[in-house]
Amino acid sequence: MTDSAHQPQTRRVDTRGAVDLSAVASSASSAQAAPQGAGATPAGSSADSWAVAVQPQQLQQVVELSSQAPVIVLIIGADAASATMKTTLEDLVDAQQGRILLAEIDASAHPELAQSADQVPVATAFIGGRSVGEFDSSVPSEQLGQLVTQMVQMATQNGMTQKLPPQSTRAAQGAEGSEAPAEPELPPLHQEAQDALEAGDYTKAAAAYERAIKEKPDDEDAKIGLAQVKLLQRTAGVDIAQTRQLGADQPDDVQAQIAVADVDILGGHVEDGLSRLVRFIQTHFGDDREAARAHLVELYSIVGDSDPRVSTSRKQLARALF
Repeated sequence: MTDSAHQPQTRRVDTRGAVDLSAVASSASSAQAAPQGAGATPAGSSADSWAVAVQPQQLQQVVELSSQAPVIVLIIGADAASATMKTTLEDLVDAQQGRILLAEIDASAHPELAQSADQVPVATAFIGGRSVGEFDSSVPSEQLGQLVTQMVQMATQNGMTQKLPPQSTRAAQGAEGSEAPAEPELPPLHQEAQDALEAGDYTKAAAAYERAIKEKPDDEDAKIGLAQVKLLQRTAGVDIAQTRQLGADQPDDVQAQIAVADVDILGGHVEDGLSRLVRFIQTHFGDDREAARAHLVELYSIVGDSDPRVSTSRKQLARALF
């Protein structure tokens, strides 16, 4: 694999116009239609949405869009589980207000797709043109929310910090007339940090998270946010090829290995980054081992404890230590 393949995607999105999904959307304006049997949507009752319906042959184009913003590709059928997962993901994605996109493919209209998929509904997450995970309807709604949040966090680590304009519209009222879920309001210092991240000011973002931790020492979200910002600070302007070469030339240098692990995590190569430090811990002792262990634990918090790759790495770390 070439070094360029490891380079994190950092292209910015022009927020004055939507990511161009018109070429791949089968009907962006009607992707989120009213429920069957409902009448026409009354004026003023539609809401902005970041979900679109696409055709199977347009999948590659959709995946390419993930170099600009994280994308979830959801394959659905005509069953109740598909309808529930579709609605849940639409709510979660729309709550992010442009930080992530949802592309939906109707397998019931494409029998060949339904046969090739092991099951429907099934969703695959993409960032930077790479698959970063797959999940199905067995995942509880609350965990789906965590997955969407982790995708947004990973995108932020890759420099995708600008919000995208809406891609379509959907009914603003639920089946019983309740308002569609709004994006949860962040605590003031968290919002200050998020705004600083979107502006590319890592120093200001770190300072906001540090103040949040000082005010509330058990603020785990602020601790994770600070770890993410520090990763961005450490890797800002780093020469990826040079960093990897130094890691290869100096396998016993803990800081060289940590630097490669950082660019691996930033580029979405989570298993590679975590495994590198576990291997170092297996063969080194003393202060270097502790430095690698402490950094590995910090990377766990960045990736997320619910990520199965973290669970696997924790088991490997335990074997390496004991």
